[in-house]
Amino acid sequence: MQKKLLLLLLLISCCIINSYAQDFTFSQFYEQPLLRNPALAGLFNGDLKISMAYRDQWGSITVPFRTTSLSIEHKIPVGSHDDILTIGSQMSMDGAGDIRLKRTQILPAINFHKSLNEERNTYLSLAFMGGPVSSQFDMTQLKMGDQFIGGSYNSSNSSAQPITNSSYSYWDLSTGLCFSTELENKIRLYFAGGLSHFNKPTIHSVTTTTASFLDTKVSLNLGVNAPIGDRGHMISFVDYYSQSGNHQLLGGLLFGLDLTQYDNEESAAFYVGSFLRWGDAVVPVVKMDFNHMSIGVSYDVNISKLNVVSNWRGGLELTATYQGFLKIRNSTLDRVRCVRF
Repeated sequence: MQKKLLLLLLLISCCIINSYAQDFTFSQFYEQPLLRNPALAGLFNGDLKISMAYRDQWGSITVPFRTTSLSIEHKIPVGSHDDILTIGSQMSMDGAGDIRLKRTQILPAINFHKSLNEERNTYLSLAFMGGPVSSQFDMTQLKMGDQFIGGSYNSSNSSAQPITNSSYSYWDLSTGLCFSTELENKIRLYFAGGLSHFNKPTIHSVTTTTASFLDTKVSLNLGVNAPIGDRGHMISFVDYYSQSGNHQLLGGLLFGLDLTQYDNEESAAFYVGSFLRWGDAVVPVVKMDFNHMSIGVSYDVNISKLNVVSNWRGGLELTATYQGFLKIRNSTLDRVRCVRF
């Protein structure tokens, strides 16, 4: 019991620390491209894409950590040389554990895709994203180490740990660069790099009057979409992040089967695969595409040291995506060349 309580307190403490040091992530990270890198906005077939994700984690240990995210991307043809402009926004709300640590962000984004080849879909994309971020927690739910006497917690025990405030806010800025292309054998791929928090926003400590800074996060992103036979697909995504001396590697594969046989049928495809968050979780994924909609389900199998108390259980994640062309005059459907993945 004492060991479980110790690990629980350690987990909650890490959440407070990571709210300054590291960003949250999704297991189906490829469904929220702006969170990965704003330069990945617009890499889809269509004019409009709306993506939603919901994550429920660590329910087997404590109050579940819940994260909800919504992204919107709209592509607009510009100029007369197959160039494209994507405007969008990334919105998310993260709620963590017993102290109800919440973070809300609304980040508008803009991405310009410059066509590099008149014969194939090859683009160089430059993006910027930025907006307000606010965070707060419930001070009444804090349990400090010096409030435990004889192994038992008592809220009436005073704590020598000063708490100066329970909320903070800042403006966050990110940028990214992406190269995407489509090869002759219908293989589509992209390479991207990005900098999040490059303005190093100031964050005021909740325990002292000293201000700290949110360190810049470096991201590298890779995506490959390749046909397998007449009706199969292989899609692979890999992300690497480095921030505040911490590193994270995510990657995996989805294998898909086209369920339609004729061109006049509404499209449908079924995908199954697995991803790995290095040192943390193995993530099996099932995904279904039908017409303009896509639904994905995944579950984290925890392989970190925390599996002592989690019993290998991590988090359930659900995603839903809509994408398609709009019946408007200025549609990318009218372009011979367009950025897509």
